[in-house]
Amino acid sequence: HCGNAGRGGQTSTGGHDMSDTVTRIAAKGDGLTESGRHVAGAVPGDTVDADGTITPGPHHIDPPCRHFPQCGGCELQHADDAMLAQFVGERVAFAAQSQGLEPGVLALPHLSPPQTRRRASLHAQRAGAKVVIGFREGGSHRIVDMAECHVLHPALFALVDPLRRLLGHWQGRLAADIQLTLVDQGVAAQIKGTAPDGLAQTEALLDFARENGLARLSIDEGFGAEPVWEPQPATVTLGGVPVDFPHGAFLQPTQDGEEALLSAAREWTAGAGTIADLFAGLGTFAFALAGPAKVLAAEADRAAHLACQAAARSNGKPVHSLHRDLFRDPLTAEEISKFDCILLDPPRAGARNQIDMIAQSSVSRVVYISCNPQSWARDARRLADAGFRLAELRPVGQFRWSTHVELASLFVR
Repeated sequence: HCGNAGRGGQTSTGGHDMSDTVTRIAAKGDGLTESGRHVAGAVPGDTVDADGTITPGPHHIDPPCRHFPQCGGCELQHADDAMLAQFVGERVAFAAQSQGLEPGVLALPHLSPPQTRRRASLHAQRAGAKVVIGFREGGSHRIVDMAECHVLHPALFALVDPLRRLLGHWQGRLAADIQLTLVDQGVAAQIKGTAPDGLAQTEALLDFARENGLARLSIDEGFGAEPVWEPQPATVTLGGVPVDFPHGAFLQPTQDGEEALLSAAREWTAGAGTIADLFAGLGTFAFALAGPAKVLAAEADRAAHLACQAAARSNGKPVHSLHRDLFRDPLTAEEISKFDCILLDPPRAGARNQIDMIAQSSVSRVVYISCNPQSWARDARRLADAGFRLAELRPVGQFRWSTHVELASLFVR
């Protein structure tokens, strides 16, 4: 089929007596037709002939990037913004419906703009005489050698060519993962799976860091990341507070998406004197909500917990940082009941044990941020069974052109 047909370009042949119209985008990015067929590269409004030929409809556009659809970084560049927003909204609405939940308010989806992704994991490999760097192809280990990227922040993409040149001079086999994160001082880069060999390569590595104005450059040879270049401590500013950025710490993928989630959190926690921020990470929500509210920030990752604790102390913020694994040792119903409001932003697996404790508590307001509508829906059902109603649901598409969808939700009892 012609998955990359341009806007309005006819790609079908013959009559339309067997054609099928695409009505929505399925969870994995395929077009779903009226008759239930899954068609890769099709969007709502397209028609599909019996042989799989796609005739583009009004929402089918030319993908902006030359690497689409090979590159696994994006799945939906052939859909216009209206369809992207519809997909994000439907994923979240269907997740709620799957558990019999009806939100009081279903907000319009928020889409992050192109070139705003501030963290990414790229892969590098030697291919003959050259080094290829980029994302992997969908469902494959093959790396697409990145010549352009419409999701990465320009500061991250600007390092791709210099990295190619740097690694091109290193001898021997090369298979590395490169983590790039935009922090307050510039880009923090971490190279895993390879290391400089000898003085010349080490000096070239430091020259690379200096010439490209890196905030930090770390090498991980399998025993954890070690900084080789960090002119001043790398920080991320959260809620106006600079917080030390430990290696591999979690950060919302875009500043824009973070603002959309924070805006919901601020609105829904307004008036609360005490808030428990569970799975708090570095304090993305804790610092934004602290003052006048007092915030407990509970986090299992030790480095993130210590960074949050130090930032709260040095900035005089009413954030109390607690080192606790909420999967194995959730806050109890009794502890939860002491707070005016609970905010949680768990990993993809959800927060079943912690949700059980919230359900048994007397707290009346829960703000649940999620990066996985499926696990969120199971937890949401448990809250609903405990007497909470889903007051509002806001879909957020931070991973533009991808099938990853996030959401903010408010439960009140």
